[in-house]
Amino acid sequence: QVQLVESGGGLVQAGGSLRLSCEDSGRTFSGFAVGWFRQAPGKEREFVARVTRSGGGTNYADFVKGRFTISSDNAKSTVYLQMNSLKPEDTAVYYCAAQGYYRARYGYTEGDAYDYWGKGTQVTVSS
Repeated sequence: QVQLVESGGGLVQAGGSLRLSCEDSGRTFSGFAVGWFRQAPGKEREFVARVTRSGGGTNYADFVKGRFTISSDNAKSTVYLQMNSLKPEDTAVYYCAAQGYYRARYGYTEGDAYDYWGKGTQVTVSS
């Protein structure tokens, strides 16, 4: 069973930065990609970014382009989300999710396209 563990969340002022980590703690995932989603109180979960394991191809939601960067270190079985120029509207619980090859054919922006999920890490941006 793949176990994803997020870390790095916290409280930061607007304009600040955080780096989130998503570790495959059992080092068992060998699928297609890892993505980040977020869910703010009272809102739907939304896609943030995705990185493929082979080739490191990336995809981003429009609202984070130029501010967030997703990267992976396969040797450490860890995916990172560097978040800069944070805004209060970025406040949410951030989840990482692993996508196998089969579900990858269904795209990458919907949660149903992912097989495994972490428990999330809270990011709070104060104004």
